[in-house]
Amino acid sequence: MKEKILVTGGAGYIGSHTVVELQNAGYEVIVIDNLSNSNAGVIDGIERITGIRPVFEKLDCNDKEGLTALLEKNKGIKGIIHFAASKAVGESVQKPLLYYRNNLVSLINLLELMPEHGVENIVFSSSCTVYGQPDILPVDENAPIKPALSPYGNTKQINEEIIRDAVYANPAVKSIILRYFNPIGAHPSVEIGELPNGVPQNLIPFLTQTAIGIREQLSVFGSDYDTTDGSCIRDYINVVDLAKAHVIAVERMLRKKSDKDVEIFNLGTGRGLSVLELIHTFEKATGVKVNYKIVGRREGDIEKVWANPDYANNVLGWKSKETVEDTLLSAWKWQLKLREKGIM
Repeated sequence: MKEKILVTGGAGYIGSHTVVELQNAGYEVIVIDNLSNSNAGVIDGIERITGIRPVFEKLDCNDKEGLTALLEKNKGIKGIIHFAASKAVGESVQKPLLYYRNNLVSLINLLELMPEHGVENIVFSSSCTVYGQPDILPVDENAPIKPALSPYGNTKQINEEIIRDAVYANPAVKSIILRYFNPIGAHPSVEIGELPNGVPQNLIPFLTQTAIGIREQLSVFGSDYDTTDGSCIRDYINVVDLAKAHVIAVERMLRKKSDKDVEIFNLGTGRGLSVLELIHTFEKATGVKVNYKIVGRREGDIEKVWANPDYANNVLGWKSKETVEDTLLSAWKWQLKLREKGIM
């Protein structure tokens, strides 16, 4: 019998790619999503890729009664991958209470309900923002947690603390925390990719929408950072590579490959690219020019951060494989597919 995995935010960008990888690995997947920054058509894309339609229910993780009903209806869930969260740094500075309510209450609800329904494992979608501006680069898992530079980053820090405390209080529950760097790209089938509702808050969808003419101009925030060209530096990781790490994390917990109650892994490439370098790499990979303008710094942004992924490479047995050129090309093909389908 296939093992059941619940994926919250599974119609979202990273969530949908992870559902594909879970189904390809033989898991039965149940998806919940409130569709606040995604759309239900993603489930069709997942089915076209895998030949399997996951169970889908429109549900907000802040709705504890709804979560309870879902867990009662789908008995025998072995693990949860928790993606459902608001995730834009800039927006979090403008709407902090939205971020605290959405990102904290959703996790607390899950952790309260897990023991009641016999669910023992949770993979948590965290972020490199917990490190703030690291003192040493590349950053590994032993780097100190700095004061957050945005409410979004703070919710990830607080959520990690909540997980540690909850697991300590209930040893039956185990967790793997995955700290992402910057996921980009689309599935090679071009059936799913990044499609935020409204104006994109993330760089790549705004970049591709500018390149195709939907947005007039891409803003590059800051030209006076202590970097090679003055723009921020990030570690950009292919979304399918990232999705595969979640399957490995689930396997690790279900097969009890570790005796630790909570494990933390950085997921990145180990390579830092500036925003301007990324734009120029996109232009070279696609042959398409991007209309961009350098503007002032954006509140909440970290100057430079990239991963030391050695721990994930050696302990999880996971490694990012796709090149940034191929990843950017996949994002562009996804944008072209959206235009072809009349979506965007």
